[in-house]
Amino acid sequence: MNPTWQSDDGSIQLYCADCLAVLPTLAAGSVDAVVTDPPYGIILSGKRAKMRGGGQTTRLLTYSTAFDDTPDYIKSTVLPALAECKRIARSVALTPGIRNLWLYPPADDLGGFYSAASTGVGRWGFTCIMPILYYGKDPYLSACMGSRPNSCGQTYPNDANEQEHPCAKPIRMIRWLVERTSLPRCAVLDPFMGSGTTGVACVQTGRRFIGIEIEPKYFDIAVRRITNAQAPLPGMTETQEVQNELEA
Repeated sequence: MNPTWQSDDGSIQLYCADCLAVLPTLAAGSVDAVVTDPPYGIILSGKRAKMRGGGQTTRLLTYSTAFDDTPDYIKSTVLPALAECKRIARSVALTPGIRNLWLYPPADDLGGFYSAASTGVGRWGFTCIMPILYYGKDPYLSACMGSRPNSCGQTYPNDANEQEHPCAKPIRMIRWLVERTSLPRCAVLDPFMGSGTTGVACVQTGRRFIGIEIEPKYFDIAVRRITNAQAPLPGMTETQEVQNELEA
């Protein structure tokens, strides 16, 4: 299957398709790492979010999902996709959410993002951790580069609602996970690409990227964001641009 869109140098390949149709066409070992944020199975049918700028509410957006976000969807689509990802990639890191975490097969390691400001509301109050399931081998240990933390406690700015997607993740959060699970110039795959945050993180950190998104609306947003990420500000190198964002 040919990519729906790809960068001029071929380092970015994006598919607007069902991941279960694309993943079987990828060869084993063709991807170094999978970094993905699949649906959580919380029966999400919509979301109203305030987009803020400069401390002021700018507009109110209403989202709707393009899939059945249910536990059955995890079983029928996400878990088979995970099995394919484990076949294709040397390592897999995914954020499964809390409520249906136990539907996933046992991971090789468990990490998490901690936020004192909470990441949502659970059955026992505010949820302050977003778990990370790791499958496969740690790329740094495999390369004899020493141990690194498997979790991150930094509180991230809430830039997710700036994207027209019901469950976008903060760019710094996903960039940390991309850098933790892969080495520079490695190939990273996201089979549930959404608005393309993983792809943006790969561009910013010098990784190659393969993204798959079934919903055309979100696919178009991902293409736009990744294309913009490939074009640093005039007079500024990509490294300087990333460093400025980290220091902001």
